[in-house]
Amino acid sequence: MDIATVIGIAASFGLMLMAILQGGSLSIFIDVPSMLIVFGGTAGVALINFPLSDVLSMVNVVKKTFLFKEEDTNSLIAQLMEFANKARKEGILSLQGSIDSVEDHFLVKALQMAVDGQEPDDLKAMLNTEIDYIQERHNMGAEILTSLGTISPAMGMVGTLIGLVQMLQNMSDPSSIGPAMAVALLTTFYGAVLANVLFNPMAGKLKTRSKTELLQKTLIVEGMESILSGENPRVMEQKLHAYIAPKLRESVFNK
Repeated sequence: MDIATVIGIAASFGLMLMAILQGGSLSIFIDVPSMLIVFGGTAGVALINFPLSDVLSMVNVVKKTFLFKEEDTNSLIAQLMEFANKARKEGILSLQGSIDSVEDHFLVKALQMAVDGQEPDDLKAMLNTEIDYIQERHNMGAEILTSLGTISPAMGMVGTLIGLVQMLQNMSDPSSIGPAMAVALLTTFYGAVLANVLFNPMAGKLKTRSKTELLQKTLIVEGMESILSGENPRVMEQKLHAYIAPKLRESVFNK
């Protein structure tokens, strides 16, 4: 569970709720026609803009903003170094016994390919292709969320125009001005909240998560290529450390 995302959403909506209750009743901010325009309109436009399969698959990608277990990069490098030392001493086939203890599916695939006798260049090419498609899926999820962040304020503006038209057409009836004005203002409010509290921040979080995940997969590719090439473990570690900041680097040889 990503505590930062949960705290951020809770704090944003909680503070807005406190501000609303300080000035009056929460019920005045609940308007069904406004919700239909913004929520329904945003969902409808998203389906026009993207295939249904992409919109549905986005749900699984969005889960990464809440359910994401980030593996420590130094721990991953240490694990790769362990495999390198084992392969150097006992041979590459000895890694077969380590596969069952590995949780990362991408690393499992890389280990299995190494044990099956893949050449270093072929292994790197195949795994990099998979990384490219993983990145494409991540980018699609972030792109859909970014589009929703653009669509929802636009639908809020549409609702505002609808409310203003209704208000201007019934200026002779004072009792109709209030509801029409509520639609005009609340649609803008709903659209702004959806875009700036949910969609755009989630898109940003997905991009950050994607960079972290792709970095770790790149480390796996580079590490497994070095293992298959029989590279010196110290040289391999230096190569992997090049992907992280100097202050974060932890050498297994200094322990």
